[in-house]
Amino acid sequence: MRTRAFTATLSLVFVAALLVFDQATSDLNPYQAPPAFGLGSGEAASGGFCGALPG
Repeated sequence: MRTRAFTATLSLVFVAALLVFDQATSDLNPYQAPPAFGLGSGEAASGGFCGALPG
């Protein structure tokens, strides 16, 4: 088996396993989840910008 094909296959298997693990261990509630994109949602921004200078 060629190295590139093996690495690609291994990467896809890892991503698939990560998706299955995430779906199996999280209980999703779309009514309590924050919006995926907050554009025009009316919610105030929170947090900060890591590149902002103190002061």
